[in-house]
Amino acid sequence: MERIQRLVGIGARRAHRVTPIAAAGIAAGGCTGPLSVLDPAGPAAESILTLMAVLLALSILSFVVIFGLFLLAWRRRRVRAPSLRLFLVGGGLVFPLVLLSVATVYAVVLGERITGAREVPALRVEAQARQWRWEFTRQGAGGSVTRADVLDIPAGRSVEVFVTSADVIHSFWVPRLGGKIDAIPGSRNRILLHADVPGRYGGVCAEFCGTGHSVMGFSVVAHDEAAWARLDGGASP
Repeated sequence: MERIQRLVGIGARRAHRVTPIAAAGIAAGGCTGPLSVLDPAGPAAESILTLMAVLLALSILSFVVIFGLFLLAWRRRRVRAPSLRLFLVGGGLVFPLVLLSVATVYAVVLGERITGAREVPALRVEAQARQWRWEFTRQGAGGSVTRADVLDIPAGRSVEVFVTSADVIHSFWVPRLGGKIDAIPGSRNRILLHADVPGRYGGVCAEFCGTGHSVMGFSVVAHDEAAWARLDGGASP
């Protein structure tokens, strides 16, 4: 019995040392992979990550300042009443106005890059979602080309994707290349994709659309110039 207790104690101590390491490994593992928003591969995804970092920094700053004012009020309560002007004007007007102004400026500047409203796309693709797959249609040198669950694009160029649905609402999302946009029956929503380097990028349906939702994934394959010329029949996109 004593031997069992010693073994249990040793196991508990080792588990106590390993658990933080394992937790850190799991957390770090969630930051990588084909669907990681923390590993951008295009200007839109990079801008989204930058905006997220800015908003996170502003929220941390807001928490520190507000909690600091709370501690200041609690400490000075024993000596003298805190200044109402400090709390009302500084904490309630000036501070949030500065934070919201910075957030708004960043959102407007980065939003232009995310949407790519002024960019001229090198290729236009029609993406139609249905339960539970994607169909991508583009115009090639030999006519219309349609592929299921694979979107071919040229690397280093902007591609305009018009997203729609044949049945229910789906959502088009390639985390490493940009934001997501809904696929709505009877509507064509636009999103711009740009892959900096050739490669395969994972995409998913980000809107629950039925029993097959979990398997409704697709791939975006970004080709280099030579591979794209061969794929497109020797014609430039």
